[in-house]
Formats: sequence, structure tokens, C-alpha cells
Amino acid sequence: MKIQSIEWSRVAVPLTKPFKTALRTVHTAYSIYVKVTTEDGKKGWGEAPPTHVITGDSMASIAHAIEEVLAPKLIGLDICNRAELFTVMHKSIIGNSSAKAALDMAIHDLLGQLAGMPLYQFLGGHKNTLETNFTVSVNDPVEMSEDAVRYVAEGFTTLKVKVGTGSAELDIERVKAIRDRVGPTVKIRLDANQGWQAKEAVRTIGLMEDAGLGIELVEQPVHADDIEGLRYVTQHTLTPIMADESVFSPKDALRVLQNRAADLINIKLMKSGGIHEALKINSLAESYGVECMTGSMIETKLGITAAAHFAASQPNVTRCDFDAPLMLNGDPIVGGVQYSQKTITLPQQTGLGVQIDSSWLTHHRTSGNEEELR
Repeated sequence: MKIQSIEWSRVAVPLTKPFKTALRTVHTAYSIYVKVTTEDGKKGWGEAPPTHVITGDSMASIAHAIEEVLAPKLIGLDICNRAELFTVMHKSIIGNSSAKAALDMAIHDLLGQLAGMPLYQFLGGHKNTLETNFTVSVNDPVEMSEDAVRYVAEGFTTLKVKVGTGSAELDIERVKAIRDRVGPTVKIRLDANQGWQAKEAVRTIGLMEDAGLGIELVEQPVHADDIEGLRYVTQHTLTPIMADESVFSPKDALRVLQNRAADLINIKLMKSGGIHEALKINSLAESYGVECMTGSMIETKLGITAAAHFAASQPNVTRCDFDAPLMLNGDPIVGGVQYSQKTITLPQQTGLGVQIDSSWLTHHRTSGNEEELR
């Protein structure tokens, strides 16, 4: 089943509320959608959102990588020869992990269709439901606590709380305000998005531990390149520490694992370049006895569905952060994962189990101007 064509489109979906972290503020979810068509007419879909401050990818760079570099290399290859496909793709261009991830998703969609199986079963078939947290954007303590109460009322029992901006005291105040409002049974995960220095992180986490705030884990407390700092925080706190931006590739994961620099690893398809490499990262982590979480960027249900298939297929993926579609004011995807409060159910159709609402795309296609690159 050879690849006949690779096409892409720009998509923009407004958020219901701005999404704020220590790295950026997002008002609109921009993405590149990719369609891979085979000679017998089968279609596979993938998505690549630009996340400049994490992956370094923009709408323009993703589109260029797909159209000018990757598509010419992949068209004519047989998707059944996936080792060849993914080797060619990853050797064709350095970095550009988001563009690679979109094509990887589309190829895996086709592989699942060819096998006659939902993708999560094709990849391993561990389970067909997942539970997601809901993310509390970083704001003032009162607004964050009000958001947290609303999310718990909507049925979410785990909150991912963004911190890392302002002082350590302000971060503690934010978390305390949330804990006071939601009570002791709701799980709270923190994500500093590289916002602290190592000693500052140890001090801040220690104060939260002493205050009995009941933090489940802290994600990426220090800069992505500071593996020694990450290791220092992991060794000097009782709270489990998760590496996120520090791990893009299997090589990155191995460095973190060999240095015992984190207790957990967050795998995102936009960082790894897709499911093929994500499976390698998870296998490495599992061999070291380290559990993984699968997270996401601000994506539509297309990218989230692909990530959910990967997460559901692997027993070592024990946590998920797949709330992005719930933040959007609309979605061009028909099918895909289904949400019932915190519970996500995987589709039973073959491949990803998604269809694209072409009329939605027609009315929401972006122009490709500078506005989308902010």
C-alpha cells in the first residue's frame, strides 16, 4: 500500500478561555492537519500544532517541512515497510518534531486501517479507557481556585496546576488557595514549565510538603537543559518529579534515566516526533522502572486521539493529560476519543477512528498570515 499523496491544511480554533503557563499564553489553537492518501484510496490523518517555546516549530516551518522535505521522501514508499518509512522520515530533517509527528499519526492511522484494528489494539491493546486531568492556567490565586472548583464540579478528580511565574511565595499561595477550595481528596499535579531554579524548586516544593498541600507530582521544575538541576530537585524532595521538556528523544530519555534525574517522564508526540519514537521512550523508561505520562499541547481532538491510542496501548503509561479539546470553542473532528467528564473512551473503528468535517474546515481555514505565528 504505497503513499500516493500528502496534503496539508491550516486550522484555527478559538479557546473558550486563554490558556496561560510560565512559557506562553494561548488564545487560539492553531494546527496543521495532514492527510496521507494511499494508492488504493485509503486516507490517514495527523495533526501538528505549533509550540514555538517548546518544540521551536511554527505554522510556517511545519508546512515547509512537510511539503518541501518530508512529503517528497515519503511519497511512493509502502506503509507496510514502516521501519523504512520512519527511518527515512527521521533522517530527512533534523528536529521538526511536530511535522514528523503529524505524518507519523497519519501513517499509524493507515496501519490500523490495514490491520482492521483500532490503533490502540494494533499497538498493544492494554485498555480502551483513560482518565484525564484538567489544567488550571496560571493566574492570581483567587481566579485559579475558582477555576479549580468549577473543574471539580464538572467531574474532574485530578487537577494539573500551572505554576512557575512570579515568586515562590505566590506559587505556594496559588496552590494553597486551590487546596482550600477543592478539599483533600482531589489530586493536584504541579507543572512549573521550567519556571524555577533548582534550589528555588527544592525550597518551594519543601514548603508545600511542610504545609501538607498533598502534591502528587511536580512536572519540569527547572530548565529543560538543566539535567543536573533536575537531578538535584529529584534527590532533595519527597514529591515525585516528572521530566517533560527535558525529554524529546529516546537519547534524552536515556540521559535522564541513567542519571536518575526524574521519577517520571511525560511523553508528548509533538516532542518525540510521533508514536514510533514515543514507543521507544516508553520502553526505555519501563526498563528502568519509571512510569510515563502522555501529555499534549493545545491540540484539537485529532492529535489527542492519536496520543490517546498510544497511551491506552501501553501499561507503563499510567497518567494522561488530554484536556485540550475541552478547552476549545468547536472542533473539526468527527469521531475520535469520546469524553464523559474525566473518562476518555477510545473509538472502536479501525485506525484512529476519526473523520474530518470538511465544511468546518472550509469556514475555519486560516490565511497563513503573521497573526497565526504569534
